[in-house]
Amino acid sequence: MSVEAWEPVVGLEVHCELKTATKLFCGCRNAFGDEPNTNICPVCLGLPGSLPVLNVKAVELAMFIGNALHCEIRPSLFHRKNYFYPDMPKDYQISQYDEPINVNGWLELPDGQRVGIVRAHMEEDTGKTSHMGGGGRIHDADHALVDYNRAGVPLVEIVSAPDIRSAAQARRYVEELRAILMAIRASDGRMEEGSLRVDANVSVRAGRTDELGTRCEVKNLNSLRSLARAIEHETERQVSLLEAGEPVLQQTRHWDEQAQKTVALRSKEEAFDYRYFPEPDLVLVAPGPDWQYQVALCLPPMPAERRAKLTELLGAGGPTAAQVDQVATVVALGLDTLVVEAASSGIEVPLALARTANEAAADADRAREVDRAAYGTLLRMEQEGMLTPTQAKAVLADLFENGGHPADIARRKGFEALGAGTVVAAVADVVSAHPEEWARYCQGEDKLVGFFTGLVMQATDKKANGKEVAAELRRLRG
Repeated sequence: MSVEAWEPVVGLEVHCELKTATKLFCGCRNAFGDEPNTNICPVCLGLPGSLPVLNVKAVELAMFIGNALHCEIRPSLFHRKNYFYPDMPKDYQISQYDEPINVNGWLELPDGQRVGIVRAHMEEDTGKTSHMGGGGRIHDADHALVDYNRAGVPLVEIVSAPDIRSAAQARRYVEELRAILMAIRASDGRMEEGSLRVDANVSVRAGRTDELGTRCEVKNLNSLRSLARAIEHETERQVSLLEAGEPVLQQTRHWDEQAQKTVALRSKEEAFDYRYFPEPDLVLVAPGPDWQYQVALCLPPMPAERRAKLTELLGAGGPTAAQVDQVATVVALGLDTLVVEAASSGIEVPLALARTANEAAADADRAREVDRAAYGTLLRMEQEGMLTPTQAKAVLADLFENGGHPADIARRKGFEALGAGTVVAAVADVVSAHPEEWARYCQGEDKLVGFFTGLVMQATDKKANGKEVAAELRRLRG
């Protein structure tokens, strides 16, 4: 059988750190990047006599996630999940097992496909172990350092149904889920900081049979690129084993980014290995109807609705393929309000969308905080020809970095607009100096517009407006 004859079956477990001020069961600060072992107390260190107290904001954010993923919100119970590892000082993790707060939901991808959500349950995060020396892995480390600042940080683990059939679809799922979590402000979605981590359960099956193959779990994937590559590699690895007549062993595996392959960590644990039992120091969590109603009422517009709004603004002709990608980018980064507000002030939507999806998206954190009036002014200056696209990008970078008014920034950079007569004269000089290329342009070789525009830009120290140059070329051609 060829590789194409095998179908991947993927389910994802996404661990989302919640944006609370304090940890799940104590008053310690929930913050990334602080000095190691400074945000700790007897509760999150599991010292004798300490008792957990549930963070009400974490419960509310978990309900926001449940609502956004069309889940049923149920009374839930915390359990102790027992395992022994240095990053969990209590030697157990407080998690939800058979009575999670959110069940039976779904997430719709931009292409209309739905992925089932089995559960989205609450739990506390573990600490962080850093293996020092060698390649940073435990087998070749000289020693290990443990930081307990993250121990006890509130998490929601979102478990999908095994409805995903490719690495590309898995990536689209995490992108959409991340956009939703950021929209409801449950998470900052920063995978590079560990705020969002993904475990991928991967198996393969022959043809279109309903029988599932043996799955392997690839742990702690912290980028979309790693997620896609790990699924592709693990699929190929399992197919190779089956084609050779060898069984796939149920394992927990690690993605080695440097070697671009998965490696075995341990045999896959089952629920009984963790010896779950109800957490005796916490009561049933049963949010009442009024609280659930208030949470549902406060749910902001979801990414799908916001994409539809931008698509509508682009007009009846519909977006181009490039604009579809631009819409997805600005919504995923939470920058779509920049486009909507610019459009409402008379800025052409394609211009606002392009500048936001490219330049603003490259500095998304600052773009979210930029003065909206200044951003609109900059776009208007470009739209009206006061700045060339290149100049507008330079002014925008300065605006994000230092703030201020776009006109003042442009003046400081020497970006004064050229008079119409200067552009006309520069075009005439360039045309006169290149009669052969001009003849070809007049015969219909339109791609030469770029050639002439580049020469005019050189002649005017990049101050000419490309649209004006193209218009003058068309006028001369007649």
